[in-house]
Amino acid sequence: MNLTRKEFLKKSGNSLLLLTAASLFGSCSNNRGNAGKQKTGGTMVHYKIKKLNLKHTWTIARNSADYKNNVFVRIEKDGVFGIGEAAPNIRYNETPESTVDTIEKAKPLFQTYPLWHFVELGDAIRNVGEEQTAAKAALDIAIMDWVSKKMGVPLFQYLGLDKSKVPVTSFSIGIDTPEVVRQKIIEAEPYPILKIKVGKDNDEEMLDTVRSVTDKPLRVDANEGWTRKEEALEKIKWLATQGVEFIEQPMPASMFEDIKWLRERVEMPIIADEAVKRAADIPKLAEAYDGINIKLMKSAGIQEALRMIYMARALGMKIMLGCMIESSVAIAAAAHISPLVDWVDLDGNLLISNDPFHGLSLKNGKIGLNDQPGLGLEGEF
Repeated sequence: MNLTRKEFLKKSGNSLLLLTAASLFGSCSNNRGNAGKQKTGGTMVHYKIKKLNLKHTWTIARNSADYKNNVFVRIEKDGVFGIGEAAPNIRYNETPESTVDTIEKAKPLFQTYPLWHFVELGDAIRNVGEEQTAAKAALDIAIMDWVSKKMGVPLFQYLGLDKSKVPVTSFSIGIDTPEVVRQKIIEAEPYPILKIKVGKDNDEEMLDTVRSVTDKPLRVDANEGWTRKEEALEKIKWLATQGVEFIEQPMPASMFEDIKWLRERVEMPIIADEAVKRAADIPKLAEAYDGINIKLMKSAGIQEALRMIYMARALGMKIMLGCMIESSVAIAAAAHISPLVDWVDLDGNLLISNDPFHGLSLKNGKIGLNDQPGLGLEGEF
């Protein structure tokens, strides 16, 4: 069979990613809507949509919300269950309904692949349909929770990681009025690092308000809010005078050449967020960004996130682990791999008032993982 260079590289790349995953982990031999379950090859797959209420209205450059509808997954086999979570994001054309549709499409794969063959199963799940990575993340998290529970060890231990090396998390302050921002800063007193959302017309007001209350280290996220490179340059130079450590996604992900132009003119590290979803994205992004923000909801779960970490390290890039508005399920999943990264912004569960799961501790801004098998969580599915 004759292959073009492009076809050869595509096939080789897919094989390389599968081999990389195998080396990372080793090998081991309904009703639609609010709930669903199906027995697949001895594995039970359930899902539920749960409403997560935000403590404050959450506003970023794109939109505002008072609650999020996340989709939770539970897989069961041999008397052991694994829990996963999807946080659908409209930025990536995801809704709770599209998430459920993708989970339904993936269910037959559990008839084909045993849970122990999680590398191949994970690869097959990632190839279900177009994008919809939050749904795939929920399944991948649940699978890895099940595997490490079945082994009787915490996930971080199964991956060979040291939980004492979990970085301190930042705490996010959404865009709001000066009065509300001051109140949020006061409530965030236990957290030594703050992440400030900007990208609207009141950027300077936001930072001035923050600095009137605290001198803590700041990280700033524009969520693609600045659309002119000259504006972004002026804003970043000003942020550098405010004790800001780095800026996330200052301009739309599509404006790659403008971000390259920007990087040549500022000293502050520029971190890719919306621009990066998978390991294959990273080599090109290294031309324009100093680091990447990995989110399990973008990467389709833990396995691809690990590939991203090693890819970014090979290219000399900094690595951040971030989150959407999530419960302790997805936050715990990210925390278990966080000893591998430089920075974490894993506060999604701290922004909601009705977290359905528990098991994580927090001291001086550092997430504490327990020694229970899997994710180490308890709660009502």
